[in-house]
Amino acid sequence: MMRGSYNSVAVMLVLVFGFVLFYTGTDGFQAYTAETARVNKLMKEQPGFPSVMLEDSKGREYSISEFKGKYVLISFMYTSCTTVCVDLEWNMSQVFQQIPDKYLGEEIDFLSISFDPKRDTPEILDKYREHFNSDGEIWRMARIPNQQELDTLLKEFGVIVIPDEYGNFAHNSAFYLVDKKGTLVEVMDYKNIDGAIKKIVSTIEKEVGE
Repeated sequence: MMRGSYNSVAVMLVLVFGFVLFYTGTDGFQAYTAETARVNKLMKEQPGFPSVMLEDSKGREYSISEFKGKYVLISFMYTSCTTVCVDLEWNMSQVFQQIPDKYLGEEIDFLSISFDPKRDTPEILDKYREHFNSDGEIWRMARIPNQQELDTLLKEFGVIVIPDEYGNFAHNSAFYLVDKKGTLVEVMDYKNIDGAIKKIVSTIEKEVGE
């Protein structure tokens, strides 16, 4: 009888401990994966775009203030990637093509940022943007030459980049929408093109009062 009681207590302790781990690990049951928990954290904190210097495919250098007064849809990639980055930028191009023309360049710009600045020179970025029909103006592709500044941005936006011995990177991917003040306001599934377009358009329409 005593042994049975001890077993029951042990089972209860394991269940309670597991419950606590699951609760904390899933952000209070709101997230069931690490990626969802990451997005929830970003949406809660809404970090500002840090002070970094961008260099685009035309060799122009500027900060995020270049886009002040506009929304910016951002992706993070590297041009040597042959897997997820291809899908990411292809989907970015679909969003770019389907946003109403009246908003492009007026209410929103697009920005793809490489986290491989040593290899992704302006010349390489220029070839890459042509492949995805980026115009180099409303949709720019850029790098951050200063590694410390790049690391700061990746950390602020929760972008995980893990290099391997072959010069490739394991990384997460999403669309990041920054508002007119440089604050991250949306993190969207890059695979859901229609959902991203609807969210962007509704956000802009709400802003301009349409």
